[in-house]
Amino acid sequence: QVQVVESGGGLVQVGDSLRLSCLASGSISGLSQMGWYREAPGKEREMVATMARDGTPNLSDSVKGRFTISRDIAKNTLYLQMNNLKAEDTGIYYCKASGQWFIQWGQGTQVTVSS
Repeated sequence: QVQVVESGGGLVQVGDSLRLSCLASGSISGLSQMGWYREAPGKEREMVATMARDGTPNLSDSVKGRFTISRDIAKNTLYLQMNNLKAEDTGIYYCKASGQWFIQWGQGTQVTVSS
């Protein structure tokens, strides 16, 4: 079993930066992918950025050039560096951990970008 806990959300202004963290614990050796997803008010949850086990990143077109996904293996932590934030980046950001036999979501962290 894997557990993930997000942190780092908050209220910022347009153009500001935030870094989200996702701490994984448990049977992390079974992880094949981790990623960040977001849910804006009235919209479906969407993929923001993912990282495969081998470190290959994948970012949605809407955040390319502004967001970076990275990890610290020693700390079992996945990061999402968000720069030049826009009002449309507002939402609840969820960390997802997946393996061959499981998917685990975190509780989410709120990001609000005010104009």
